[in-house]
Amino acid sequence: MARASVDSVLSLVDQRLVAAMQCDGRLTAERAAHVLGLSPATVRRRLHALGDDGTVRVVISPVARPRNSGSAGALFLRIRVLRGKLDTIVAALAAREDIPFIDVTTSGDEIFAVARTEPGSRDPLVFRQLPSTQAVTSLESATILHVFRLTSEWRHQVLTAPERAALTPAEPVPGTTASGSSGLYGVDTDVLEQSLIDALTPDARLTSAALAARTGHPESTVRRRLGQLTTQGRLVTQVLVDPRRLGLPIEAKLLLHVAPDHLATAGQALADHPSVHGAFATSGPSNLHAAAYFPDLTALYGFLSQDLVGLGITHVETAIVSRAAKRTPAPVRPVRPVPSR
Repeated sequence: MARASVDSVLSLVDQRLVAAMQCDGRLTAERAAHVLGLSPATVRRRLHALGDDGTVRVVISPVARPRNSGSAGALFLRIRVLRGKLDTIVAALAAREDIPFIDVTTSGDEIFAVARTEPGSRDPLVFRQLPSTQAVTSLESATILHVFRLTSEWRHQVLTAPERAALTPAEPVPGTTASGSSGLYGVDTDVLEQSLIDALTPDARLTSAALAARTGHPESTVRRRLGQLTTQGRLVTQVLVDPRRLGLPIEAKLLLHVAPDHLATAGQALADHPSVHGAFATSGPSNLHAAAYFPDLTALYGFLSQDLVGLGITHVETAIVSRAAKRTPAPVRPVRPVPSR
């Protein structure tokens, strides 16, 4: 049997499994089978197939929701480059650990990226490196001021509300998080927990036994700490899958101007929309940024002409993504032994 095209739409069963993992990245085959009405053997087989060929990866989210949804310590970058230099600049940006997301638009000379940085700092990338690059013709940066929706929180709409509720872990237990600390997820981690998060970052579905082998900690300790991280809401996973495989080939970046007295309402309305996988209040003239997936251009037009009406939006700029150039973290590739001479 010929291998399915990388652009082909996944079966409904596979799409539902993807959506299930969006609810819980470490979901077991048994639990998924129970909720979705499948056999555990079918779930295990399909999950293995989806992961084995790289169609779906579950990782630790590279961007955590900040406490109180405030500043995430990140910048949106919009970079225009000389024709013929796009791939060179994309490759240079993709090599940086502080840039988790890079998208290239259909204009052919435009890049959208997210850069992690300290809020209010004079980031060297923005203030020195990109402006001094001759291939860069213009650079716009906007600081994230408030998070309405993160990509890790987006859910593919192929499950029923009861199914999503049954698959989603319980909310963090009150009093289990240390809100005054400064760790990335709102709680500082000790050496053991950080080693577990580091090991899970490129593959968040590693078993406790595999984690114990990689980190050198006893499996019982690993299992207990994973339970604590999950209970506290600090094990934030994200499913990486090409949206084209979900029947959503159109991704749009939206830069919106919103009157101040409508900003919170408009941002929340976007966050609640099933197509929107990212929504942020930002600095700059476009004070609301959003990203959304659509099945076709007709759906995008309907979103712009109908769903945005009445939200106090005075201007919209739309850019369509041609390819997602980077979604970190990168997969861990097995080390091949060097052949003896």
